[in-house]
Amino acid sequence: MAERIESYSPEETFETGRRIAGKARPGDVFALEGDLGAGKTVFTKGFASGLGVTGAVNSPTFTILQIYEEGRLPLYHFDVYRIEEPEEMEEIGFDDYLYGEGVCLIEWADQISDILPENYCHVRISRDLEKGEDFREIVIYENSGN
Repeated sequence: MAERIESYSPEETFETGRRIAGKARPGDVFALEGDLGAGKTVFTKGFASGLGVTGAVNSPTFTILQIYEEGRLPLYHFDVYRIEEPEEMEEIGFDDYLYGEGVCLIEWADQISDILPENYCHVRISRDLEKGEDFREIVIYENSGN
């Protein structure tokens, strides 16, 4: 069953990420989906904060992966926007992170849907300008089985 959250500010989107991180366990994978500017990185910053990451959190668009180890669990933050073929993820050892002791959070996860694990948490963030510039609908559900 999906959880649907309405966010009316970046701060609320941040807090949603923070709350979700409080439930994260080693090996969890969070697949983020949303258009440019939808709030994936704001959600991710909140998620990192919820794990106890205190440093700056930026989207790793050009490096593909940022690792944050100072929280209660390691956070492996992927931005796969620039990935052209899912096989490119092998070059950075994707499986090692996916099945490691930390939590994977993947922005633009639909780019690599063929290689996501069978079970993961799907997070879709979308805008609705009729409800305001800062409005976001965040839908979270467990995906069990590709």
